Amino acid sequence: MSGKPVLHYFNIQGRMESIRWLLAAAGVEFEENLLMGQEDLEKLRNDGLLMFQQVPMVEMDGMKMVQSRAILNYIATKYNLYGKDMKERLLIDMYTEGMADLFELFIKLMSSPTEQRDAAKSLIKDRAKNRFFPAFEKVLKSHGQGYLVGNKLSKADILLTELMYCVEEFDASLLTNFPLLQALKTRVSNLPNVKKFLQPGSQRKPFTTPEMFEEMKKSFKF
Repeated sequence: MSGKPVLHYFNIQGRMESIRWLLAAAGVEFEENLLMGQEDLEKLRNDGLLMFQQVPMVEMDGMKMVQSRAILNYIATKYNLYGKDMKERLLIDMYTEGMADLFELFIKLMSSPTEQRDAAKSLIKDRAKNRFFPAFEKVLKSHGQGYLVGNKLSKADILLTELMYCVEEFDASLLTNFPLLQALKTRVSNLPNVKKFLQPGSQRKPFTTPEMFEEMKKSFKF
C-alpha cells in the first residue's frame, strides 16, 4: 500500500470531481480505482466496501468514506481549509451548499432524456446568471478580500473555482458579468498545487456531457 488516498468512482467528473479538486489543492497525491463496468461496482459491493451500495468511496486514513459532502468536510478539516471558527465554517457551508444546488442541475442535465436537455440547459443558465453567481460576486464585493471567507483559502474557494470551470466549459459567457469571480478563479488557478492539477495529463476529468454519460451507462445497470 502506498498510503495515498484511493478514490473509487466512474471515469467521469460526477460527484467525485470536487474531492479530486480538494485533495489536489491540498497537495495530496491520490490514486484512483476507476470503475469501467458493472462487475467493478459489484465487486466493491460484494466485498462490503460500500455502506450504501454506491460510490463515490474514498479509502483514506484507514477508513472507507462515503457520501461526497462528508468526505469533503473531512478533507477540508484535515488540511485547514474549513475556516478558523464556527462562524467561518457556517459561511463556508452556506456557500458550498449553494454551489451544490447549481451543481445538481448539471447532474440532472447529464442524465436527462434528449427531449428535456434544452430546458435543463436553460435552467442552468438562468440560475447561474441570476441567482448563484450574483450572490457570490456580492460576497466578494462586500468585504473586498481575495477569498470568500476570512481572506484565506478555504474549501469554498476551491469548489467555486471548480464550478466556474464547469460552467465555463458549458457556456463561457455566463461568467462575463462577474469580474470578482473571474479574479477569484484566476487567483485559485495560479496556486501551485491547483496549477499542477489543471495541466494536461492530470487526474482532472473533462466536462461530462449527456452524450458521454449515455455512453458510460452502457457498461452499468443504472
